[in-house]
Amino acid sequence: MLHRIFPALAEPSWPPVRETIVMDVRLPRVVLCGVVGVGLSVCGTALQALVRNPLADPMLLGVSSGATVGAVLVVVSHVVLLGVFSLPLAAFGGALAALTLVYFLARSGGRMTTTRLVLAGVATAEVLSAVASYLVVTSDDPHAAESALRWMLGGLAGTTWQIVWIPAGAVLAGTGVLLAVTRPLNLLLAGEEAAAALGLDVHRFRTALFVLVALMVGAIVAVSGSIGFVGLMMPHVVRLLVGADHRRALPAVALLGAAFLIAADLAARTVIAPEEIPVGILTALVGGPFFLWLMRRRTA
Repeated sequence: MLHRIFPALAEPSWPPVRETIVMDVRLPRVVLCGVVGVGLSVCGTALQALVRNPLADPMLLGVSSGATVGAVLVVVSHVVLLGVFSLPLAAFGGALAALTLVYFLARSGGRMTTTRLVLAGVATAEVLSAVASYLVVTSDDPHAAESALRWMLGGLAGTTWQIVWIPAGAVLAGTGVLLAVTRPLNLLLAGEEAAAALGLDVHRFRTALFVLVALMVGAIVAVSGSIGFVGLMMPHVVRLLVGADHRRALPAVALLGAAFLIAADLAARTVIAPEEIPVGILTALVGGPFFLWLMRRRTA
């Protein structure tokens, strides 16, 4: 990398194939790991503030399941109209469709409550997960079914520079917006009534941020598959380290989320090398016990 940036400072003493592996295979994968970790973590932090529930997760809105249906449909039907972008765009379209469905199911009398949103998200996610599973088990191509199943488990294998820029742009823009609204997020920590008394339009603010979070998660899941628990664990760890103030918590959770997912992906590649474990399995193995510990801690 130093040779690429400042050729005079590093004399090339390696074969060209090694440079190709580092610059075109490993580096885009590490960058995408960081992007996905940042996106899931900041979305989890924002969602937990919006619904005032520390057990909230970016997969709460059913967006991940919608993206999964779109991606699985492309894989099992061998649609390649848009080349390498066919799967990410199909997953993103599925995520947007799921968001729209959840939004309209959650609205009642022109308003949307947190309880209705969560229930609509859970119900939609279950139905869409069943649809994705049905597409896999009824596929006539066992190789396509295996590829779809591995994608559903979450993974970053085969990342190229072409794929990185779509989620990177979405995460960068979305994180910038969240950093700009840290004050309203802090107001919500005091409760809806207190936030409204201080001039915040809680309903409009929540609606706008739910859409933002869903779009970010859709862009992430479109390229990484469904990677759970990152957005649940990282906000809690950061609040223990730096407190609940979102002016400090959001930058800290972005860094911690990126570091965690890069480390998890490294473990996924090396634990049973040369085979590779889908990174979603490792995050679930870590996140499941963490979730149970969190529930026991809250009920204690």
